[in-house]
Amino acid sequence: MTDHTLTVPPPPPPPPPPAATAAETAVRVRGLVKRYGRFVAVDHLDLDVPAGAVFGLIGPNGAGKTTTMLSLATLLIPDEGTVAVFGADPVRRPRDVRRLVGWMPDFFGLYDGLTCGEYLDFFAAAYGLRPAARRRRVADLLELVDLSHKRDIDVVGLSRGMQQRLGLARTLVHDPRLLVLDEPASGLDPRARIDLREILLELARQGKTILISSHILSELGELCDRVGIIEAGRMLAQGTLDEIRAASRATTSVVARLLGDEAALLAAAQAATAAGALNVQVAGALLRADLDGGQEAAADLLAALVGAGVRVVSYTEQHGGLERLFMSVTEGVVR
Repeated sequence: MTDHTLTVPPPPPPPPPPAATAAETAVRVRGLVKRYGRFVAVDHLDLDVPAGAVFGLIGPNGAGKTTTMLSLATLLIPDEGTVAVFGADPVRRPRDVRRLVGWMPDFFGLYDGLTCGEYLDFFAAAYGLRPAARRRRVADLLELVDLSHKRDIDVVGLSRGMQQRLGLARTLVHDPRLLVLDEPASGLDPRARIDLREILLELARQGKTILISSHILSELGELCDRVGIIEAGRMLAQGTLDEIRAASRATTSVVARLLGDEAALLAAAQAATAAGALNVQVAGALLRADLDGGQEAAADLLAALVGAGVRVVSYTEQHGGLERLFMSVTEGVVR
């Protein structure tokens, strides 16, 4: 794409906002309601995303995830409630919020006849970056998403994974503080998902706040330090995985490796059952059991085993990951 001299040059981009403090809130939503006719897509939803967090928004199709994200990105006006992005209201101060937010929908437009470099240059120009700054920014973003070697390739000739990485680069073109990513791994093969996850982890290390929705819960569990679980337009739980697990009293599994003969193993099973453990199984030298509760229940079981004279070689908690936590919190409501 050739740079053209404009009669009235675009205004320079605003100076970057100050770095987030540890106590700063990137997103604060209270009582958000959005209706489509009689259908309530989001029902008095509250959401808190600390600055610098990688926050996963999870829920079934139709739960209200995309509607919530569109409200943050200034693309929907709520019917009720308040929304603040680094203190700015998306309805009253949309321009300020758009400088702060990088929005990546699950599907985005690609323009025939543009190379990857021209595609990013187009959006950089739309944000008011001057030609020299655009060239530097485009080069840096292509390097970040590992597409420098595709700079002069037509965007429609890219694989699905490369298109997603280019879309993420476009989201970053104005250096936003908050990334709002709606199903960015949709349709990607395993290698492309891994590449995307590594890029997001690097952006998190650089201090970006990331709000991401995905149906691939195992990967969100590895990527996110906080999650929010939505069902039927309502926020059921939010916080760290440990906080949600403790609040929901999700089942914890433990595996203990024991020493002793058959009588000792039988005594271990009896002690575990007496301590309230569920589904107690002893196979070889391993005892497996489920517990209602978190670390306190696990500690009580270990104390019961030791108190019964059982020699414990190792003792491990197994929480089952984000999928298990999601199933324990949601009810399977379909709208």
